[in-house]
Amino acid sequence: MPKQTVQQGKNWYVLHTYPGEEEAVARNLKQRIESLGMEDKIFSVIVPKEKKIKIKNGKRKVIEERIYPGYVFVEMIVTDDSWYVARNTPRVTGFIGAGTVPIPVSGEEIEILKKRSGEQEPQYKVDFNVGGLVKIIDGPFKDFEGKVSNIDEQRGKLKVLVNIFGRDTPVEVDSLQVKKV
Repeated sequence: MPKQTVQQGKNWYVLHTYPGEEEAVARNLKQRIESLGMEDKIFSVIVPKEKKIKIKNGKRKVIEERIYPGYVFVEMIVTDDSWYVARNTPRVTGFIGAGTVPIPVSGEEIEILKKRSGEQEPQYKVDFNVGGLVKIIDGPFKDFEGKVSNIDEQRGKLKVLVNIFGRDTPVEVDSLQVKKV
């Protein structure tokens, strides 16, 4: 345990983990807290995630993505025992802080993080304008260029006028399937 002074009281701290092992660390730490009777010093363990929309095989999917890969947030009172339990959990490389002294995360940052990870459905981010030129980068009209004629922000869809056989033809595409030219 660090010899320097640590801010007293319950605070949020950040554990650094091996990449991709955040869920396993959270699970292991929760088991260790229970089996070692540390519920009075270590209160919460979270791996912040947010829902995002991705297109896979031409279909839109909502996936959960880690906000901070390689990090687990722990609400605890730092004592010799609690520090040792958290620090020596398998796949943990250490606390974020100066040397061996963990530095607490501000309450405002944790609130922002909880709101961000608490969103039910991801919002579509449509960053296009009617009349703007775009290039289709996915789907059956890949590599075609066209002009945006209509935007449906609720569904995240665009109508693009694409020149097919000398005619402007309206094509509906997902906003993730196009990029600005």
